[in-house]
Amino acid sequence: MQGGVSGFQNAPVTRAVVLASGLLSVVFSAQRRARALVLSYQGIVKNFRLWRIFASGFAFQSTPELLFGMYLLYYFRVFERQIGSNKYSVFGLFTISMSLLLEILSLVLLKDTNYLSTLACGPYGLIFASFIPFFLDIPVTSRFRIFGVNFSDKSFIYLAGLQLLLSSGKRSLIPGICGLIAGSLYRLNVLGIHRMKMPQVIASFFARFFAPSSGGSSRPSRSLVGNMTSRTGRTVQNHLPSGFAPVVEPPESSIAMLISMGFDGNAARQALMRARNDINAATNILLEAQTR
Repeated sequence: MQGGVSGFQNAPVTRAVVLASGLLSVVFSAQRRARALVLSYQGIVKNFRLWRIFASGFAFQSTPELLFGMYLLYYFRVFERQIGSNKYSVFGLFTISMSLLLEILSLVLLKDTNYLSTLACGPYGLIFASFIPFFLDIPVTSRFRIFGVNFSDKSFIYLAGLQLLLSSGKRSLIPGICGLIAGSLYRLNVLGIHRMKMPQVIASFFARFFAPSSGGSSRPSRSLVGNMTSRTGRTVQNHLPSGFAPVVEPPESSIAMLISMGFDGNAARQALMRARNDINAATNILLEAQTR
């Protein structure tokens, strides 16, 4: 949306994952070694090739999987903006690791059957784990009908996820299910994962090397960002009617939706109060405030 944060701004971890996934997919595809990336009981458990576990966690095997995977990874950057890059990196590391562990476990359990011998590669864990907060936290802002069928603005994300889930049949179905389980475990705060943080040196690494440059600088000035935030907040505050208390406290899901668009949390709350929790009207107020 115009006026919101675009591209990978405030999402350096997502940018690093997208770059790593894209580069590894292209390199292995160019060398015609994409088939070597698939997870198999023979390659992982018997031969214990750890490099294959790492590579298969990021690189896609086919072009359609790569396109849909990149699209979903890029869209889900909204969660990094909501919870911050440090917590999002913990979320990514936990879900990818947990999903890979579950995938290897499934290979071990099914090794004596003809049902499954290999699994599709790619960051399925991170992608499908992100569908848990997408379903629970992102509100529907618009609905429409196509040929008599009801859709929402979230439908196309679900369709892209379904396409990726079924892209390789049961070989991609199992990793997708493992990703959903990993996302659910994170949601349930298993092992107290919500309290964990990445070391500052790692957080600084992502912020320094993967934050998109703006105006010739690797990262925006803190004072400039602070001035812009406070100015937007003051402008939105001026929109609030004097002498009236807010009717209803804005729901956190609506505030999170506006934050995912790149707006300041305090300004988003004030705009929703002014718009009586109408998210579209609040967006217009915020956009108008940014143009002043």
